[in-house]
Amino acid sequence: MARHGATRARPAELVPGTASVISVRLDYLPEAANSWENLENPERAYVSRYALGRDYHKLMRSRLQKLAERIADEIGPFQSRPFSDSAPVLEVALASRASLGWRGKHTLLLTRQGSWFFLGELFTDLPFLPDEPDEGHCGTCQACIEICPTRAIVAPYQVDARRCISYLTIEHGGAIPLELRPLLGNRIYGCDDCQLACPWNRFARLGEVSDFQPRHGLDTAGLIELFAWSEAEFLTRFAGSAIRRIGYERWLRNIAVALGNAPPSPAAVAALETRRDHPSALLREHLQWALSRQAENHAEPPRPA
Repeated sequence: MARHGATRARPAELVPGTASVISVRLDYLPEAANSWENLENPERAYVSRYALGRDYHKLMRSRLQKLAERIADEIGPFQSRPFSDSAPVLEVALASRASLGWRGKHTLLLTRQGSWFFLGELFTDLPFLPDEPDEGHCGTCQACIEICPTRAIVAPYQVDARRCISYLTIEHGGAIPLELRPLLGNRIYGCDDCQLACPWNRFARLGEVSDFQPRHGLDTAGLIELFAWSEAEFLTRFAGSAIRRIGYERWLRNIAVALGNAPPSPAAVAALETRRDHPSALLREHLQWALSRQAENHAEPPRPA
């Protein structure tokens, strides 16, 4: 944020000559195992729906580039540059001002068909007339705020990224705060809870792009199974996936936390023990925490149903 500063709000500073921004969205909701069932099964791994298939960044930029070429075929050469979550661009603000939807209380763009879509932008020097911004339709609903496991949505339209599970499991490269680890549950890459709870997502449409369908059984994979992957397997299986960029260390860190939150079992302990001597100090600390949690859970008396 400090590095790019106000450039985010000044498109012409990012791409000189920009006069208009064409904002687009692309549905991605895959046909995958039920999200709630996955979240309620602590031995499974939960991966955010957007990351179950191929990486969307290149696909969106490729489609935007084709759009630019089609426009050029009609009007002649013009300046343009495509973006999709790949530069200091205020995507939700631009999309809402382009009448693609409104900012929900969880801060994501929201429409009457939900929020399971990617956003993209085409910066251009063409002087288009602006669209009228969409009005909000969240009303008094607080579902996304109430469901957030870490209470990261601190107020309507305001998220504390330091508590957001998506930030902690993807962008954050250090140790996950101790007080938040139990709240991550089995979420090893991203979090969809605020979208799952949103009433508008009852009307969501499945994505039509086959690349976004689950790969490698990620929508039903078990924690122990994924924790056993070697670094070579991680790199190979996640070629072309958004998950690959977090790297193998964070991948293992996240799964270690989930195993610490899993029901006590010799299998979970054995899996964690296999990496006790890992060269990463960051990972070893999370492994020790997970093993301690497993031991503590073993010591707890059975709870009534």
